[in-house]
Amino acid sequence: MKRTVTKAIFPVAGLGTRFLPATKSVPKEIMTLVDRPLIQYAIDEARAAGIKEFIFVTSRGKSALEDYFDDSPILEQELRKKKKLDLLEELKRTTMDSGQIAYIRQHRAKGLGHAVACARRMIHNEPFAVILPDDVIAAETSCLAQMIEAYAETGGSMVAAMEVAPDRTSSYGILDVDSTDSQTSRVRGMVEKPEAGTAPSNLAVIGRYILSPNVMKHLTGLGAGAGGEIQLTDAIAREIDGDGVYGFRFEGQRYDCGSKAGFLQATVAFGLARPDLRGELSAFLSDLSLSGT
Repeated sequence: MKRTVTKAIFPVAGLGTRFLPATKSVPKEIMTLVDRPLIQYAIDEARAAGIKEFIFVTSRGKSALEDYFDDSPILEQELRKKKKLDLLEELKRTTMDSGQIAYIRQHRAKGLGHAVACARRMIHNEPFAVILPDDVIAAETSCLAQMIEAYAETGGSMVAAMEVAPDRTSSYGILDVDSTDSQTSRVRGMVEKPEAGTAPSNLAVIGRYILSPNVMKHLTGLGAGAGGEIQLTDAIAREIDGDGVYGFRFEGQRYDCGSKAGFLQATVAFGLARPDLRGELSAFLSDLSLSGT
């Protein structure tokens, strides 16, 4: 029997060292892509997929992240007084209802698997989603919503997947699948960051997952894997011969906002997609190209 996915875990405990010095005082997840922080894109995607409970795995120095989702009565009052109702509506989208959101501390950085396992007492015996805010996906239908629709047919566990260049496979978890033709494929094997030339395919796992509660049980007793960290991929792989694991090729464009280049690419792409910014930004990029800068 397949069950509804209503809970999502957001691992946001990372230090964001690739964005220093900005992340010395500002959590990476609060850094803005155009005019919304990265975490807002993740929350909006989860809401569009029907997620009702949001579990954040945080660490010391992330209080600004918690404040972001709180009420802002003074700011709301000012916007209402100045009749800036459009901004007031935008602000309301950032507020989470009491009891809808929970924060759990990860005291030591031991890998993605360990971060997810920190939320085990919040999951109980039910399927759950995991969303990595670094992966921002522009799609007509949100990536997680696409996955949940496919999951209704498969059950088990599901990972979002995309093709990457062969020389980039060592940076990802890589899938060995039974079919390269269909959008949803049964997974035969998973390898976390394989050495160059050893990857079973170029189909990489990216930051969206729908996981069986069994994965939490596997994580509890899992030892260190690649990089000396507890790898989520290793726990998911144990389900291949159980309820099954499926790779889902989503429709949309993924941006790696955990890297500076990816963050800049996403900023340009999302800016050009905005009617209020497209004209001025396009003109600037055109002038920049002509000047050879």
